[in-house]
Amino acid sequence: MTKLITDEQCAQLLANGRQSLEQDNFDPAPVVKLFTPDAGATWLLTEMDPHDHDHVFGLCDLGLGYPELGWVSLAEIGALRGRLGLPVERDLHFAPQKRLSAYAREARLAGRTVM
Repeated sequence: MTKLITDEQCAQLLANGRQSLEQDNFDPAPVVKLFTPDAGATWLLTEMDPHDHDHVFGLCDLGLGYPELGWVSLAEIGALRGRLGLPVERDLHFAPQKRLSAYAREARLAGRTVM
């Protein structure tokens, strides 16, 4: 199984997690985008809990029309399979263009993550 998050991305997620504990209204750009290639789910992750590396925060869109900000388990994401049985993948070409709040605002208006 391919790692969902690289060591470099993990380090950045942890740094963002520490900063979010120290700074009110912390609004970083997403670090990593995960998605189901055979379903409509997308996760734009910005931070990792420094005390529990399984928990990450970001925009979670399960493809049901209600994207939301929240915490999610990496282990649970890694265990997911889409309609054809394909595992979750990391978008190797993802380059964030804005802060998480902007992605979340656009997703709420569109009912899905907008790239």
